[in-house]
Amino acid sequence: MMHSYSENTPPVTAPVALEASAVSWGAIIAGAIAAAILSLILLLLGTGFGFSAISPWSGEGISATTFGVTTVLWVTFVSLAASALGGYLAGRLRSRWTTTHVDEIYFRDTAHGFLAWAVSTLITVTLLTSAVTGVISGGVKAGAAIAGGAVATAATAGAAAVASDEEVAGGSGYLWDSLFRSEPGNDLSADDRAALADARTQVARIFVNAIRNDSLPENDARYIAGVIAEYTDVNQQEAERRVRDAYASLQEAEVAAKEAADTAAKATAYASLWLFISLLIGAFIASFAATFGGRQRDRAVIR
Repeated sequence: MMHSYSENTPPVTAPVALEASAVSWGAIIAGAIAAAILSLILLLLGTGFGFSAISPWSGEGISATTFGVTTVLWVTFVSLAASALGGYLAGRLRSRWTTTHVDEIYFRDTAHGFLAWAVSTLITVTLLTSAVTGVISGGVKAGAAIAGGAVATAATAGAAAVASDEEVAGGSGYLWDSLFRSEPGNDLSADDRAALADARTQVARIFVNAIRNDSLPENDARYIAGVIAEYTDVNQQEAERRVRDAYASLQEAEVAAKEAADTAAKATAYASLWLFISLLIGAFIASFAATFGGRQRDRAVIR
């Protein structure tokens, strides 16, 4: 009996072998791990060289500017080297696509390199969480110091030191000792020493308020001078001079603290921007290296 096929009957075709997956996650993860490990090794090496090049002694070791520039260059080199290695391995170890168009292969290799870079970046950030957190925290604290201002407590040996409001309000430090300094032999009774401690705290709070408002009212200055004259052996004029000198020292310390905070904030901003650029370049290098590794993978034959 003869059978005929209708026009809707699909033609009989030979079975076709399935193409390998477009994403070789094994190759991507292998490249990412290799890149992360290389980054860690090179960063440790750079840290060792960096600490060996600096010195606390004057005239020895490299300058702060040189240290900063070399650090940026080394971090950039680490990013590029690790990205190149990770991308190359991701392209070289991926599955071979025998029936895929060459343009599609190029796109897949590029994607493999980018994914290897992304995974390695996540691994590296995880390993260096504490360092990244420290950088961000430093930038936030510096910005807060600029916004709210800093309160200085003392200036010794020509250098101003900055402390918290609690330390200033407590009346501790060289500055408060110099305000209430008396000649030897001017001993106070136990009650007077207790009253002096309260007076020092009150004077410190007045200075804190003056620094915050950027002005020391004349009545506050006279009051502080009167308290100093009461508990020391100096006259009112000398006490007022001490008040003026102390307030000038606090103002200088505040300016120095704000300048230091501003410098720290700018350094954090510059470091973040350069890290951003370095990561973008690393992504490009990883993608390009993957295409190179992929071409070598496809040209490889069994001899």
